[in-house]
Amino acid sequence: MSNRLRDAAQDLLPKLVLSPSFVLILIFVYGFIVFTGYLSFTDSRMLPSFDLVGFANYFKLFSLRHWSTALSNLAIFGILYIVICTVIGLGLAILLDQKIRGEGVLRPIFLYPMALSFIVTGTAWKWFLDPGIGLENVMHLWGWESFEFRWIKDRDMAIYTIVIAAVWQSSGFVMAMFLAGLRGIDNEILKAAQIDGASAWKLYRRIVIPMLRPAFLSAFVVLAHLAIKAYDLVIALTNGGPGRATEVPATFMYSYTFTRNQMGVGASSAVIMLIMIASIIIPYLYSELREKRT
Repeated sequence: MSNRLRDAAQDLLPKLVLSPSFVLILIFVYGFIVFTGYLSFTDSRMLPSFDLVGFANYFKLFSLRHWSTALSNLAIFGILYIVICTVIGLGLAILLDQKIRGEGVLRPIFLYPMALSFIVTGTAWKWFLDPGIGLENVMHLWGWESFEFRWIKDRDMAIYTIVIAAVWQSSGFVMAMFLAGLRGIDNEILKAAQIDGASAWKLYRRIVIPMLRPAFLSAFVVLAHLAIKAYDLVIALTNGGPGRATEVPATFMYSYTFTRNQMGVGASSAVIMLIMIASIIIPYLYSELREKRT
């Protein structure tokens, strides 16, 4: 009997320890997701309301020029962010995979930016790009009076400063993903291809890169998720400006919910963001689970 009680207690203890966290996550994550979805169908403004208005908030959302601007900026930022991070990350991973001297020093240097928060990254790059105190000012002090780099103040170029800062922070993380994939490739396959006369370019194009498909897919999912929910980096670097030149869905959602007191519209934009993320993550999880079953 004592052994049976002890076994039952051992089985119950992990559940008791984890149950408070599970309940909190259930309420404050999934519960508020459901509540946000409900608010998107109400006429909530400064405070939540329970008067349903159907899809009126969604129709209003997609008729707003600010939302169109936010989606356009997200498309520019997301595409450049994903493509540049992937190219740089793959290049760095291939470089480090050559067993170069000092790899143990270079790898932490490349990974270091990911250890910083996006707030810190945004603030640091704001100082660096600000014409009054950053790169342009330093060049003027060194005597290069004609040098100009005012992207952060330019409505047409400001979105690219967000891309620069985000790429700087995330490229090392993507490099680590690709490096893990490269180190997992069987060297016998590569040696056989080299014996058959395959050049280094063909080796990577026809064997290595196709075998990195899981790493490419994982990098895409992570980067796309970060791009869609980008908020703190934008706020710290440009605060959505100049004007609304760097407005993205996350800053739009915060502005309409807490500044403009249009909670229903803000909630509908949050639901659209959730759908964007789900449309990326769910197919990825489905493909991963299907591969494990087969």
